[in-house]
Amino acid sequence: MTRAPSLFSDSDLGRIEAAVRDAEARSRGEIVVVAAPASGDYPGAAWTGACLGSLAALLALVLVHWLGDLWGAGSPFWALLAALGGAGAGYLAAGSSAALKRLLLPDPVLARQVDLAARAAFVDHEVFATRDRSGVLLYLSLLEHRVVVLADSGIEASVHPGEWDEIVAGIVRGIREGRAAEALIAAIGRCGEILDRRGLERRAEDADELANRPRLDGEGEGC
Repeated sequence: MTRAPSLFSDSDLGRIEAAVRDAEARSRGEIVVVAAPASGDYPGAAWTGACLGSLAALLALVLVHWLGDLWGAGSPFWALLAALGGAGAGYLAAGSSAALKRLLLPDPVLARQVDLAARAAFVDHEVFATRDRSGVLLYLSLLEHRVVVLADSGIEASVHPGEWDEIVAGIVRGIREGRAAEALIAAIGRCGEILDRRGLERRAEDADELANRPRLDGEGEGC
């Protein structure tokens, strides 16, 4: 599985950093990019996989028994063995496959967990620590294929939340198509345009207050 730090090459990280610097040169916004491998552990997905695996194994056993009672398939021993084996296989598959985990988890669960993780990242990476409260967080959660844009109070009043939707959609599309770096660079440039257009242009006395290099949170989960 692809891990968060390997999603972007060193060259990609440099290009993203340069894109942040260029966007910030046009506005008061301080853009922070955070990429996380996943926003939660989702143990429920593994248990759902276990239940489905057990059910599939039992159905397969019934089919074998119906076709000719092969290997004593109708006995309680074989039923128990099939149920346990199917549950174990389903549990392991759901726990190790990001695609299967996404499939087994309801969209509202994923959306809520990513939103909570993005808000935690906003605090952990001190996106609020600017003079004009002009930080903008681009939070990428790779396993879930979801992106959240959070703007601090100094920007939120000037930019309608719906204006970030195009940026979110572009990054998500890029992650799914395997061109996350290019999509993110384009989105960062778009952020700069939105902030400039909304009258948040950079002033002569403004300084670069937050680091421009993307922050890669964690290494343990695939995307």
